[in-house]
Amino acid sequence: MKYPKEYLDEIKLRLKVSQVVGKTVQLKKRGKEFIGLSPFKNEKSPSFTVNDEKEFYHCFSSGEHGNIFDFLMKTKSIGFGEAVRSLAAEAGMQPYRFSNFDKKKDLRFQTYKNILNNYSNYFHKQLFKSENKEALEYLLKRGLKKNIIEEFRLGYVPWQNNFYEELLKSYSEEEIKLTGLYYKNDKTEKFIDRFNSRITFPVNNITGDTIAFGGRIIRESKLAKYINSPETEFYKKGNMIFNLDKAKDLRSETDEVIIVEGYMDVVSVYSSGVKNVIANSGTALTERQISLIWKFFSNPIICLDGDESGQKAALRIAEKLFPLINEKNKIYFSIMPDGTDPDDYIKQKGKDGLINLLKEKEIIQSFIWNYHLSKIDQNNPYEISKFEKEIKSLSYSIQDETLKKYVLEDFLEKIKKLTPIQSSSRDYKYSSYKNKKNYQILKETKILHQKRKDLSRIQIIEFSILYIILNYLEIAEKKLEDLSEIEFLADKNENLKKEITTYLMEGNDKEAINKKINSNYEKIVSEINENSNIQIIIKNKNEEEVVNLFDELIKDHKEQSNLRKLESLEQKLINNLDENSYSELVKLKSQLNRD
Repeated sequence: MKYPKEYLDEIKLRLKVSQVVGKTVQLKKRGKEFIGLSPFKNEKSPSFTVNDEKEFYHCFSSGEHGNIFDFLMKTKSIGFGEAVRSLAAEAGMQPYRFSNFDKKKDLRFQTYKNILNNYSNYFHKQLFKSENKEALEYLLKRGLKKNIIEEFRLGYVPWQNNFYEELLKSYSEEEIKLTGLYYKNDKTEKFIDRFNSRITFPVNNITGDTIAFGGRIIRESKLAKYINSPETEFYKKGNMIFNLDKAKDLRSETDEVIIVEGYMDVVSVYSSGVKNVIANSGTALTERQISLIWKFFSNPIICLDGDESGQKAALRIAEKLFPLINEKNKIYFSIMPDGTDPDDYIKQKGKDGLINLLKEKEIIQSFIWNYHLSKIDQNNPYEISKFEKEIKSLSYSIQDETLKKYVLEDFLEKIKKLTPIQSSSRDYKYSSYKNKKNYQILKETKILHQKRKDLSRIQIIEFSILYIILNYLEIAEKKLEDLSEIEFLADKNENLKKEITTYLMEGNDKEAINKKINSNYEKIVSEINENSNIQIIIKNKNEEEVVNLFDELIKDHKEQSNLRKLESLEQKLINNLDENSYSELVKLKSQLNRD
């Protein structure tokens, strides 16, 4: 239920932030602010500040920031409504009375929670009954101890049970139906338990209320191994994170949380002693879910199965969430060895083994780069071209403009270093991926790279274009219009380009052109031949392939030129913000995004 802004403002007006925070944190006055030790992280030097004038607190060690309502919600693990009611009472205000619609919805939620709580308690007890020993033995064989089973309130729903009739004694048929626990059989008109013959995993909201269930079949069956509650008025799969209600209490100890795929993975990892573990609730990880996770943990680690489908799922998540990253909120990936999931791995290697594996985690941009690079033939210019386009497109999708620039720059620098592989390297592994190619730089290329270390990317591009022009004048003749649309950064490169294009437009003999250029531009021609990686790539390529590479280089040069303009405009705006520069910047960014 949404409170009116005026009501919330009145509470904030009556209560100072230092007054509310001071009940939990020992504060000391420093100028206009108060300082103290962070309630979100263990620390010896105070990094937590409170500003009554601006009505906020900020923790420099954890990044937590907010107002008095946020503080109560995060330190006491309560909902927004409860925080408002608590602070209103402290401020001497009457509780806000909502409309009849709000009241009815709140009553429905209370009934909903009560039914699910009754259901959870009843079938948790069923798990320990002798007639259901098969279910309990299944969990014990999976390595779970009784205390963990009880902590997670795991249950078992026998095939024949009369709990629906028990619920009808306290609730209406419509109230039970709204929970999604039962569905009606069209033939018999009877209500069937959705989780029949399944282990149940209660799914709790952030405040610990059970609002849904996951269910796992324990026998071989054609039925789905796992099922989840259907979406209801109070349960939306894309908003829920399994076990976040417990894991969030560790946010003062770590900024990392492990995201696994299934309920059993969570319970198994948790039982080993690694308790900062969660799972998405029966759906692909959504933007809403990662935003919720980031409120408590700034460095989540996505840890999926090590098989091909697990890696592909990890890549889909990475590319979907890549636009959302920023300097405070990151995403890491840790891929299990092939054929194992987190549940298997923790049983084989134990807690220490998992912790050591997680130390090798990759940050999201490195994971994306390594995955894609492991899939391409680096001898094939078309695959490299496609790879580069995909990487650039992903970079442009980042919403944080500053981070976008530096991630793109990092990717472009890596792309510049791509070279052909040695055939003997095909039997090795690349990164953490098994049976993939190990791309090694040729000895000759290393020497060339050492000579080129002082050259910028755009200079390398210009040398590559000039190399093709000098060695394929017939291609240059067909591309005069494209060449006229670009302007080289280095004057010597631009002068050479203009001279060649002028000779070609005048219809000079190609052999005569080569003689004039080699005579007049001997030094720069030598420099081009020495520093152009393109000569290795186009060796033994036909004319069509060379033309395709030439087109890519022209496109790259335009992009690099635009990026330089972008950087120049950003610096100009930093020094002197004016409307014309801002408009030009917006226009250029739009062009880059379209490209």
